[in-house]
Formats: sequence, C-alpha cells, structure tokens
Amino acid sequence: MAERHREGEYVVLTDEEGRSHEFEVLEVLNVDGKDYAILAEPGEEDEAFALRIDTDENGDEVLVEIEDDEEWDKVAAAWEEAQEEAEEDWDEEEEEDDDEDEDWEDDYDEDDEEEDDDR
Repeated sequence: MAERHREGEYVVLTDEEGRSHEFEVLEVLNVDGKDYAILAEPGEEDEAFALRIDTDENGDEVLVEIEDDEEWDKVAAAWEEAQEEAEEDWDEEEEEDDDEDEDWEDDYDEDDEEEDDDR
C-alpha cells in the first residue's frame, strides 16, 4: 500500500511538457469519503489548488485533477472552512499568549513593589 501524503511534505508533479514542479502539501482534506491534497508552490499559499488522492491499479497513490464542478465546489468549501478554523485557532492562541504576557507583567510589577517595600 502506498504512503499517504501529509501536511508539510512536498510532492513533485510533472506537467504536459515533462517539466517537474515541486509543491507543498498544505493540507489533506476528506470530503464525502475521498481524500484531497491542497497544494501550493512553496511560499505561494495564496495560490493553492486541490487534487483528489486516488490509488492506481498497482496500489500506488496518485493525484488526480478534479473535473466535476460539484465535487470541486465541495472541496473548495471544505478548504475555506478549514482555513477559517485555523485562523480562529490562531486568534485564540494569540489571545492566550497576550494573557500570559499580562500575567507575567503583573508578577513583575508585584516583585518591584515588594523590593520597594523592603527598602
């Protein structure tokens, strides 16, 4: 059985003219029981695209272009939702970090006051 693509890995795709291009796997989504790789050129996450992950007759994993509009729309919606969730998680982490910084600053201020009292 072929190895599954994972986020953060790189895949090399060959175009119609035989040129190789490297893409980063940004995310692997499961939509309606099928897996899809969200790919982008390194550093170009804003220009991501999706390919369906299928298995060929030898059991090897292959990436296949999505030709059905309805299938494409479902994958695009799932990718947008995943990005929104990731952004919300990022915002929550930043808020937690800010709270930790404030707690540290409060502790620091209290230590300064105690030192002043000792003098």
